[in-house]
Amino acid sequence: MRGDGGQAFPVYIAAIAGLLFLGFVYFVVGQAAATRNSAQTAADAAALAAAQDAREQLRQGWLEVLLDPTRWDGFLRGDSYDESSACGQAAAFAARNGAELSGDGCLPVERRGFSVTVQTTGTVGRSVIPGTASRHATASAKALIEPKCTFEPPETPEPEEPTPEPDPTDSDEEPDPEPEVIVGLTCDGRDWEIDPESPTLPSAADLFAVWLAGDDE
Repeated sequence: MRGDGGQAFPVYIAAIAGLLFLGFVYFVVGQAAATRNSAQTAADAAALAAAQDAREQLRQGWLEVLLDPTRWDGFLRGDSYDESSACGQAAAFAARNGAELSGDGCLPVERRGFSVTVQTTGTVGRSVIPGTASRHATASAKALIEPKCTFEPPETPEPEEPTPEPDPTDSDEEPDPEPEVIVGLTCDGRDWEIDPESPTLPSAADLFAVWLAGDDE
């Protein structure tokens, strides 16, 4: 019986070593997957932050020319914003999620939006896993800005017949005409009437949709 016990002990040790090895392998795989997921989360957040910053810039620029509809076009089409400011937001949000811009960093894309590539500041295996102390996870994401509004200015009325010049002795001054309500703005099927004196204005989300896009878009 004592001989049987002695023979079983090495088998027991081998089994324990095998289980420890499997546990280590699972730990390595899990650690790498967690780091990759962290990189993708940071990339998604950074791309969305860039697109949302651009969207806020577009709305602010539109508000600054609100009373001159002839200057709305570039803002409503999503063409007038500072790309460097938007990419600055991408870098900030990547840092909040344990990453930094890498590779191509933050780039505008053709369909109005941004493509962002990040690298985790932490390594895949930290110092626990041999050979991974200097390996970082990278990921990319793309966020698009989609205009939701159109503007059809009303037709210009026919010029009125000239009126006789007023009597120069008449001291009464005509009051300044009140600004007219601006119509013709439609956002996602909703018509907006903008009263210059008491405007109810679309929000940035009413003007533009922001969403993460796949690689094939």
